[in-house]
Amino acid sequence: MSNDLTRRTASELAGLIKNGEVSAVEVTEAHLDRIAKVDDKVHAFLHLDTEGALAAAKAVDAKRQAGDELGPLAGVPLALKDVFTMKNVPTTCGSRILEGWKPPYDSTTVSRLRKAGIVILGKTNMDEFAMGSSTENSAFGPSHNPWDLDRIPGGSGGGSSASITAYEAPLALGTDTGGSIRQPASVTGTVGVKPTYGGTSRYGVVAMASSLDTPGPCARNALDAALLHEVIAGHDPMDSTSIDQPVPPVVEAARRGDVRGMRIGVVKELGGEGYQPGVEQRFRESVELLSELGADVVEVSCPHFVHALPTYYLIMPAEVSSNLARFDGMRYGLRTADDGTHSAEEVMNATREAGFGAEAKRRIMIGAYALSSGYYDAYYGQAQKVRTLIARDFDRAFEQVDVLVSPTTPTTAFKLGERVDDPLAMYKADLCTIPSNLAGNASASFPCGLSPDDGLPVGLHVMAPVMADDRVYRVGGAVEAALVERWGHPLLSEAPEL
Repeated sequence: MSNDLTRRTASELAGLIKNGEVSAVEVTEAHLDRIAKVDDKVHAFLHLDTEGALAAAKAVDAKRQAGDELGPLAGVPLALKDVFTMKNVPTTCGSRILEGWKPPYDSTTVSRLRKAGIVILGKTNMDEFAMGSSTENSAFGPSHNPWDLDRIPGGSGGGSSASITAYEAPLALGTDTGGSIRQPASVTGTVGVKPTYGGTSRYGVVAMASSLDTPGPCARNALDAALLHEVIAGHDPMDSTSIDQPVPPVVEAARRGDVRGMRIGVVKELGGEGYQPGVEQRFRESVELLSELGADVVEVSCPHFVHALPTYYLIMPAEVSSNLARFDGMRYGLRTADDGTHSAEEVMNATREAGFGAEAKRRIMIGAYALSSGYYDAYYGQAQKVRTLIARDFDRAFEQVDVLVSPTTPTTAFKLGERVDDPLAMYKADLCTIPSNLAGNASASFPCGLSPDDGLPVGLHVMAPVMADDRVYRVGGAVEAALVERWGHPLLSEAPEL
């Protein structure tokens, strides 16, 4: 029965547990068995909290047996990106500099997962400090795409997306700074949502770029993502950027999945040269499908989107250089050259040299340069001005349409090692996703088929205004339902068996 349980959706599993047809412990054990069977090939997990997961599952079963009301995801297993602090559980952010560190507290997100009865299986692999689009920048080795183990599962949250695709977990959490939830979702055929910035708490999320980082849900379908979104979202007084407004009706929107009467804008600037033909074909078919479903589809121009990539790669490294300064070998994590003969400065330098990987060092140096005296106005200051222009493009577009759509990423999953020596080629994976991070609006990737070029998944990217997160679920749910009806099965059922 374990094989069957690992292929159930999160909402189905929650229903089975609530009705007493299966225990939360059985569900957890089934997924732990699956991890033991396939994760040596996928490498989605960095750390398994087997004892903690089984204890959480037993607590859910005890509540059900006592007649207590269970939440909509109680007892459902989840894979947690290794950027969220979790008390007494290793949190490395994919970096040697934090190897072995066990936080003394839970992030707000983890606290909310625990309260909802969600079972946290363990921590997933990621690009170091969330810097990358392939998970190849992890200090602990890359994760692999279950569709083709020689290909990347996306990044920075490739471990989270791979765990869902490999049926190791029905749910996962990621963070999205420039596309780190949505790009992995696209290349693995899963759902990934970047909520409105401030709609989910950053407290206890190890910071990469504080004005961009956004925790969000990963799942196999729109409803499961929405149910998880509802658990983790909402105002948090521990996060100064948290928005004190009601959570948008995301679950209702996912269940509704109706786009009749919606105005949908196709972004003119997100397509064309550099986009894989098969990706564009599946995207055009999705747009046609939305029109068939009753949406009014028009083309919209967002002229400053073409500047989003260079803008992001000035703002993000500047914030990285500031945030990562705290990792100095003095307070926690790795410490080298600590033999009593070296000065504090020498220990810091040696620790950072040994602890940070090449991409982290690259971004720290770029950021420090952009913030340096004499260059601040020319680089960081100018980038912030362009960021404002990109936000204004969104504002003008949303005066005309309810949502915007584009491909999620210009290509399907590329081969491991293919772009590691070409940072600019790697950065282009986030061409379509970065504008939403710069503006702070909600966006998501939903599976829209397999590319005829290589038989690999393609994602439909949906962008909605700030605090209108429900709109992305409304569109994604509609496309998902129509494609399942057309194919007769969910996309992931076509993935090869590991």
